[in-house]
Amino acid sequence: MIESLLVANRGEIARRIIRTAKRLGVRAIAVYSEADAGLPFVAEADEAVNIGPANPAQSYRNTDAILAAAKATGAQAVHPGYGFLSENADFARTVAANGLIWVGPGADAITAMGDKINARNLMAAAGVPVAPGTTDPAGTVEAALEAAATIGYPVMVKAAAGGGGMGMGVANDEAALRTEYDKVRAFAERMFGDGSVLIERYFPRVRHIEVQILGLADGRVVALGERECSVQRRNQKLLEESPSPAVSADLRERLLAAAVRAGEAVGYRNAGTVECLFDPGSGDFFFLEMNTRLQVEHPVTEFVYGLDLVEEQLRVAAGLPPTFDPARLAPRGHAIELRINAEDPKRFLPGPGVVTVWTEPTGEGVRVDSGYAAGTTVTPFYDSLMAKLIVYGDDRAAAIARARAAVADFEIAGPKCNLPFFAELLENQEFISGDYDTGIVTRMR
Repeated sequence: MIESLLVANRGEIARRIIRTAKRLGVRAIAVYSEADAGLPFVAEADEAVNIGPANPAQSYRNTDAILAAAKATGAQAVHPGYGFLSENADFARTVAANGLIWVGPGADAITAMGDKINARNLMAAAGVPVAPGTTDPAGTVEAALEAAATIGYPVMVKAAAGGGGMGMGVANDEAALRTEYDKVRAFAERMFGDGSVLIERYFPRVRHIEVQILGLADGRVVALGERECSVQRRNQKLLEESPSPAVSADLRERLLAAAVRAGEAVGYRNAGTVECLFDPGSGDFFFLEMNTRLQVEHPVTEFVYGLDLVEEQLRVAAGLPPTFDPARLAPRGHAIELRINAEDPKRFLPGPGVVTVWTEPTGEGVRVDSGYAAGTTVTPFYDSLMAKLIVYGDDRAAAIARARAAVADFEIAGPKCNLPFFAELLENQEFISGDYDTGIVTRMR
């Protein structure tokens, strides 16, 4: 097993990775910005290094500072978490070039799946269903209009280098496409340094379903079930559950087989997620993208499969076999994750501030992965995620009941908080029925 691990991230995911590392006897090293000095993950690490100011470009995206911290602390491996540098192929290569172990997929796989157009083409060649769309970037608005005429409206305009629900727009006609094309292209150039745009068919009523994969050290790729991610605001997830209430046994078999083919097509190693869109009307699903990292919502899979995915990541990176027998892998029960954000529960606008009260729910089947505590400060420099509330039950009804109780018991004061939204959602009949789609939050508002 790896002996020392530098976690190149912050907040709840850094704290969560550190927890597993320490359980395994791995020396856990944190890096932190000046704004995060008082957060729990810094205190809980075996060693912590200040890598710069609050601005992520000067700290959590500062590869030189992170590598210097790894060298100074004698780290053997680097875990990037999610976001920041987690899907940066150049950083993965640099880590390896410096003699460190990269806890994630190889740089070639990150590169192959990082460009959405290239990823679509690779998946189509591997026999993974893809939605109708462009096979090359739409370099001009005229090219986008031509593609849309072939695909049929409405269409989704997407940044080829985007991710996490960013750099996307919907166009119902030519006029809207002209507007969205310019907006998405400008956003992509500003945020990703790549203005490439792709055009895909947009499905007005669709579900967002993803499959957790794990590329093992021996070369096999296994699928660890699916997660339903259709509760979203602005194309960004708020709640995830596993298994999906929309997935039949036959659909599950097809989804998981497609996800394994996707991983095999790029020689995938370590944890990753194959995201798909499911059209309830036709029963068809389509490849959306692959996230070449650990997902925010990985805890629901851990509950349902009884695994620690960070431990499995470390074992793959060290060349060790998994803790489980892939041939005997089977899900059990139902898990739900709620993303507790520092944001207005009505309009979902960020609301940072000093945490004056922080009381987490406890009990059987309840887990909280938190990045904050009373007395800490949610700053405006980073994502608004404060914690993840994950619950488990023998079935979906039991998990929903447990989620209601846990939300009622979770007390946060100071920053704005979306707990009231979840209290409302968990009583919503559309959600309770399981027959919902990505428009559910809009209909609630």
